[in-house]
Amino acid sequence: MTTIVGLGNPGTEYRSTRHSIGHMVVEKIAAELDLSFESAKKTHSQVARGKNDLLLIKPETYMNDSGRAVAAALSYFGSFDWSERDQELSELFVVHDDLDIELGEFKLQLGTGPKIHNGLLSLYQHLKTKQFWHVRVGVDGRAGQRTLPGSEYVLQQFLPSEREVVDQVVERVAQKLLR
Repeated sequence: MTTIVGLGNPGTEYRSTRHSIGHMVVEKIAAELDLSFESAKKTHSQVARGKNDLLLIKPETYMNDSGRAVAAALSYFGSFDWSERDQELSELFVVHDDLDIELGEFKLQLGTGPKIHNGLLSLYQHLKTKQFWHVRVGVDGRAGQRTLPGSEYVLQQFLPSEREVVDQVVERVAQKLLR
């Protein structure tokens, strides 16, 4: 089963923040496929199921606890051998914000994420592996100005001047994952 997880924070106050770009991507995929998200309380997530064994997941936990929700969803909806460490999850794609990449760019890498990302650290802890597809979506629009700590910067809304670039990268990432 192909599973695409969009990391982000729950709640309307975080809806359009840099940290929630993963949610934006899976919402775009759901819209493209005419799928609706439903609450799956046992998994602490919103899920949408598509044809050809496609599962879209938006964790409803805060970013730093994403691993708990993803692990619960994988257990509930799919087969996952919890006894194996460092197993490769070649059908799992996790879409997340990345401050190491410029706004508008993205990378798709197996087992490789940014230097620091607490949502991914939670996933590594709960899944006992880093061997899944990291869909690293750049959100750094600071143009070298690093006066605000990254942990605060990612909780900010995208600027109106950035919206077109954000919409374009969300579309490009969604299309890449739909192939």
